[in-house]
Amino acid sequence: MTTTANVDPAELAKFSDLAHRWWDKESEFRPLHEINPLRLAWIDSIAPLAGKQVLDVGCGGGILADAMARKGAQVLGIDLAIKSLKVAQLHALEAQTPQVSYREISAEALAQEQPAGFDTVTCMEMLEHVPNPDSIVRACAELVRPGGWVFFSTINRNAKAFAFAILGAEYFLKLLPRGTHEYARLIRPSELAQSCRSAGLEIAHTRGLEHNPLTGRYWLSQNTSVNYLVAAQRLPWNV
Repeated sequence: MTTTANVDPAELAKFSDLAHRWWDKESEFRPLHEINPLRLAWIDSIAPLAGKQVLDVGCGGGILADAMARKGAQVLGIDLAIKSLKVAQLHALEAQTPQVSYREISAEALAQEQPAGFDTVTCMEMLEHVPNPDSIVRACAELVRPGGWVFFSTINRNAKAFAFAILGAEYFLKLLPRGTHEYARLIRPSELAQSCRSAGLEIAHTRGLEHNPLTGRYWLSQNTSVNYLVAAQRLPWNV
């Protein structure tokens, strides 16, 4: 496996510039804070977190990693945006979050270092920001133990997703900074499913994430036409 960093420098700079705002719940990261309880509960319902070794790939400022640690998991968050990692580390110290640590390392490099080292791997809101999402999916599959779970969340690629996730969220509602997402990098569920199969992951659960801009409410549903989450299980090596 190559160890060349699978990262877009422009994407890295974009999130680094916003790093100091990760834990401001009224900032550009407000949507992540608001959906975090939903995705945390969904993950915990499929792969109970307490007492487990968990990896959060592309952890950013640690919103999900911190929450999983507070559910009783031993969590490692990894990212290549060092400013975001420093914010995550500072928050963990200030909030006295137990059992969470952070490292500046790529998923591919960590897969070589700690294959099958985790019970659960999460990779949320990241695949659409890297040049080679297939490489991240493969690394996540290598990092989780056989029988363990990998969770992804990303955005579908279709006209509705363009209208809602880019035009709506970034330009009209201003829920996200303009330029957060590039349409060509969005990922259809069928494409993610193929990546998972190729990596030895079997998709067991899929959910859509919906938002009502009038009420501000978010909820999980069967509608994967815009934002969606996937839970995949690592097949045993002897299959």
